[in-house]
Amino acid sequence: MNENFTELLARVRACRLCEDQLPEGPRPVFQLAKSAHILVAGQAPGIRVHKTGIPFNDPSGDRLRDWMGVDRTVFYDADRLAIVPMGFCYPGTGKSGDLPPIPLCAETWRQKLLDQAPNIKLTLAIGQYAIAWHLGKTKKNLTEIVRSWKEYGESVIPLPHPSPRNNIWLKKNPWFEAELIPVLQARVQKALG
Repeated sequence: MNENFTELLARVRACRLCEDQLPEGPRPVFQLAKSAHILVAGQAPGIRVHKTGIPFNDPSGDRLRDWMGVDRTVFYDADRLAIVPMGFCYPGTGKSGDLPPIPLCAETWRQKLLDQAPNIKLTLAIGQYAIAWHLGKTKKNLTEIVRSWKEYGESVIPLPHPSPRNNIWLKKNPWFEAELIPVLQARVQKALG
């Protein structure tokens, strides 16, 4: 199907493919413009994001913006920064937190949307599902992948999820904030121009 960008965005926003699997119903949450230079590739919206319809509008987003060294104005400027998670709708909660993104979302929409964003210079792959999609599957665990960030070149940075649930991980891995965050902030500023 050859559709224009506006039509594609409308179809994604109206998506109901996973409706029967979503405890709160469908509400695709993402941000994309053809001019964006940075792609934030997260997992799936949490309940607060689902309710507000604003991506990363929660403590995870506060921490992510801090890591990136940007404020809300820059972060929510779709012309500069795309936010395209692996799943666009809140998947519900399991025993240890939110459920993983429903794979059908990425299978159906992800490449179509990213093909419409030719100016992406930097991708922040957040969490195991986004990392696997952007960097390929590996036998390394999340810590090993993030620790080997230099291996992935200038255009992709693998990151742990910025959720407060990862406070213990951050305490166990002080190198992350000492070594990677300054590089992340420099690359974000460079990509933003």
